[in-house]
Amino acid sequence: MKNAILVVCATFAFMGGAFAKPADLSLRSNAALILDPQRGQVLFHKNADSVMPIASITKLMTAMVVLDAKLPLNQEIVIDSADVDVIKYTRSRLRVGTKFTRRELLRLALMSSENRAAAALGRTYPGGLKAFVTAMNRKAFQLGMGSTYFVDSTGLNSGNVSTARDLAKMVKAAHRYSLIRVFSTTAAHEVVSVGKVRSRNLNYVNSNRLVRSSRWDIGISKTGFLSEAGRCLVMHANITGKPTIIVLLDSWGKNSRIGDANRIKKWMETGLTRKVRG
Repeated sequence: MKNAILVVCATFAFMGGAFAKPADLSLRSNAALILDPQRGQVLFHKNADSVMPIASITKLMTAMVVLDAKLPLNQEIVIDSADVDVIKYTRSRLRVGTKFTRRELLRLALMSSENRAAAALGRTYPGGLKAFVTAMNRKAFQLGMGSTYFVDSTGLNSGNVSTARDLAKMVKAAHRYSLIRVFSTTAAHEVVSVGKVRSRNLNYVNSNRLVRSSRWDIGISKTGFLSEAGRCLVMHANITGKPTIIVLLDSWGKNSRIGDANRIKKWMETGLTRKVRG
């Protein structure tokens, strides 16, 4: 009962007394959190402290650790057989033996959730993947993500776990990095795959189609999917002119996380409209 009162109060404070209430918002994601990052107010939560796999949402932490290390972004990295997914056997167009700059791998990991790109970023960290994962968990601790644990740089391992509340902290921190803002919201990108025999042009699109929508103003975006995690989505977006963090976890159905994001946007816009009319 106490938590319910807190959510209602936070929502009313954000809406300025509007009539949008948590009861008006029904989401299909099994865990969710909406946060006003400027005031630190939780506007809505649902199973926000449930620990669960987070799939490729992991790659936001991967990007922060890479950038914190100040590794040369123009350094070329060769895709290795160690970067091939032997957990879920996901496919990749980044062929073993081809090379890309660290900058390009970072962009592909964030915008299109490229698993080999994220694996290569972790593998080439000073000290290797083990040191990289240690840095990921140290960063999580520094951000106050007490229910979060990482075991790899891709999110393919279901041992990467967190909560909606912790991930809101991670999204807020990631928003401070200009490259993460740009790369995670890049709608489409062409990269040149340089191999021993020939080069190929590879075209990628963002895994979150909302970044291509004129109705959305998104500053950070990351999707994720595993059978153990369901479909996940985190965003830092401006809604009704206000910065808003959205975390959606364990959403079943191909389009349910997108539907939930649009429902949240409408819920907040409806609250503002009622405030203005009142």
